[in-house]
Amino acid sequence: MKLVFIHGWSVTSTETYGELPQVLASLADPSLAIEIKHIYLGRYISFNDAVTLDDIAIAFESARKRELGDSEFSVITHSTGGPVVRAWLSRFYPLALAQVPLKHLIMLAPANHGSALAQLGKSRISRLKAWFDGVEPGQRVLDWLELGSDGQHQLNHEWLDWNCLEKGVYPFVFTGETIDKALYDYMNSYTGEVGSDGVVRVAAANLNFSCLELMQQESQTCISFDGQCAQLLQLTEQKSSLSQYVFDVIPKASHSNKKMGILNAVTRRNAQNKPVVQRILASLLVESVSDYKVLRQRLVDNAQRQDNNRYCMMVVRICDDLGHGVTDFDFFLLCGDDYHAGNLPRGLILDKQRNSINGNTITLYLDANKLHKLKAGKLGFKVSARPDYGFSYYKSAEFHCQPEQVSQWLCADQTLMLDITLKRYIADDTFSFAQVGDEPSFKSLAGD
Repeated sequence: MKLVFIHGWSVTSTETYGELPQVLASLADPSLAIEIKHIYLGRYISFNDAVTLDDIAIAFESARKRELGDSEFSVITHSTGGPVVRAWLSRFYPLALAQVPLKHLIMLAPANHGSALAQLGKSRISRLKAWFDGVEPGQRVLDWLELGSDGQHQLNHEWLDWNCLEKGVYPFVFTGETIDKALYDYMNSYTGEVGSDGVVRVAAANLNFSCLELMQQESQTCISFDGQCAQLLQLTEQKSSLSQYVFDVIPKASHSNKKMGILNAVTRRNAQNKPVVQRILASLLVESVSDYKVLRQRLVDNAQRQDNNRYCMMVVRICDDLGHGVTDFDFFLLCGDDYHAGNLPRGLILDKQRNSINGNTITLYLDANKLHKLKAGKLGFKVSARPDYGFSYYKSAEFHCQPEQVSQWLCADQTLMLDITLKRYIADDTFSFAQVGDEPSFKSLAGD
């Protein structure tokens, strides 16, 4: 088995993965006949502002052909490397193609749904030891990594239709949720955020996620908590991962660093006691869908995390029925029999971040346990968009979940993509025909 480690731009040796490659080669089942390969993407593409995640995926294909030829291989990625390989799969092995050379995709702390830190900017990110090791990242890569980015939206939507197991590709996600105080940035609380490894949230790493599409309806209305009339949103599509993917949270693992880093803390001396090593070795032994499902169930059964440390993300994207992104809006969570914004449990919303490039997307970070304590078990969403009058405008929209939907859609350690389509109203007098003899100037009709 050719086992490939993907290295970043500044890497000039295998030290970035600690002693993990050597450990796996020595501890793996002899039947695997592991042959370690290293691909340094820095040799193919530089880390500058022009580089996109798709560019890196294309560079990986070039590197794969040059280093591996047509050989089947498995890969271990870290952080941004996970989305890179997923983007490579999506680009070079679409649904119609059956043969994929990749067998095991083992992702360590992958930013599959981005990172809250990406919005900090290049210079600040480069000073965070937990992520890029002092190298200033390219802006286009950071744009992809920012919560709620267009790139994530596209790739994750494609992933919902891409049946990995059916194609013989076995994905695994292993991430930590321990904060290494040595890497904590006292100027930024995200580096010490609960439910994260200091860089990536557990919910943002998980490949088990759902997507809902809601569309505004004119025919049904309700009186909202503020006394105003709102049109109801209708559920038009619901999707979740075609397969339940292997996922596990590694105890006492942070994003990086030699002390607790999920990969570079592994040494020959401590390898036998490192859960991440055990998980990787078990993953490499998977040869069939049945093997995969057995491993997944075993990890679910053995999970020993405390129920009071569970969080989830909701990525809300607002567009109108003409395809425009709606950037000026208020988004409310509602709760209880009367679906009121004032009924939410205290501390339910831990964070709320609007994407800095496409302002029609916000990401909410929620305490999953408190979702189960909602009054009457009911949750709702309300969107109040602007402009709400004039030639082109929007009306408020609202959606009311039922208790069983809340537990189904907002799961601990997972992300919900919520795509909302509003109706764009056009005033009747936006276009009119002038009559002979009318006042020649119609400037006054334009209003303020």
